[in-house]
Amino acid sequence: MKVPFVTLKPLERELDKELKMAFERVLDASFYIHGGEDEAFEEAFSVLCGVKHCVGCGNGLDALMLSLKALGIGEGDEVIVPANTYIATALAVSYTGAVPVLVDPDINTFNIDVSKIERAISDKTRAIIPVHLYGQPCDMDPIMAIAKQYGLYIVEDCAQAHGARYKGKRVGSFGDISGFSFYPGKNLGALGDAGAVVTDNRELAETVRALGDYGSDYKYHHIYKGHNSRLDELQAAFLLAKLPLLDKINENRRETARKYLEGISNPGIILPSVPEWAEPVWHVFGIRCSRRKELEEHLKKAGIGTNKHYPIPIHLQKAYEDLGYEKGDFPAAEEISETELSVPMYYGMTDDEIGYVIDSINSFR
Repeated sequence: MKVPFVTLKPLERELDKELKMAFERVLDASFYIHGGEDEAFEEAFSVLCGVKHCVGCGNGLDALMLSLKALGIGEGDEVIVPANTYIATALAVSYTGAVPVLVDPDINTFNIDVSKIERAISDKTRAIIPVHLYGQPCDMDPIMAIAKQYGLYIVEDCAQAHGARYKGKRVGSFGDISGFSFYPGKNLGALGDAGAVVTDNRELAETVRALGDYGSDYKYHHIYKGHNSRLDELQAAFLLAKLPLLDKINENRRETARKYLEGISNPGIILPSVPEWAEPVWHVFGIRCSRRKELEEHLKKAGIGTNKHYPIPIHLQKAYEDLGYEKGDFPAAEEISETELSVPMYYGMTDDEIGYVIDSINSFR
């Protein structure tokens, strides 16, 4: 049996008619930027997230960067970022002119270690970016308390956590502003690049919209040195077609994760930890193994696709050597980078496929 790391085919087959109708609707309208599809998706997605405003943009990186710029963060500022996130989180900070300050994650949840945030705060700190990594919600209550105590903004990175809940409330609705990615492989994915910003603050939403439209609040009137980052009508239409299935998609992934958690019994494997207050959506199911390379080869020979999230942490990337960090500065992030292996997780996995992955992991010695 062959089991890919990810495939979109089951979802695309289920939504074949809806996706084709979405394409034809946009083509017939002959309107491709800032039209009715965009407006409809923004309204629907804001409702799902439990916030008042949604602004579509080009991708998840832009969603974070525009959020930070809308908050006025720039040169001379610092923003706290988990050390084991995808590099886009740090890049968003860098693109504003601010400096990302890294904090080690919790080795059990892979999310930012709340107990280490305060020691990273300086008089230059303006914001914290909690990343709901792999679709697992961060522990938001203490993070929000720290932000309130020090007068900091919270920018949630929800790029992998569409629909996840913390204590019953959707992620993206806690911070001052939040960014989502709709990269095709995400739980809610476009058929290309796309992103969105959500917030309860109307002024922030309007600023983000202007910043993403060449800095313009209306045509040919530019109030900022802005960017070109807009959600096009075609991607908005595809997202609208997929959005009604998001809860079903997430529940399917949770069921797969449940089977993994109950079925994987190999003592050499460390399974992800789920706090009682978390309702993750399992964009990634990441296990850890001290002999990752051998496990990866074992699964490859069995025809099972895997991935590593992420094999080089930010502080050891050449792009960020200017931050002055060294190997050993973030031991948990380094441990995760050296041992984490993501196994197949996608909507529509069959019981046979799930069972085969479990049996193959359990047979590794």
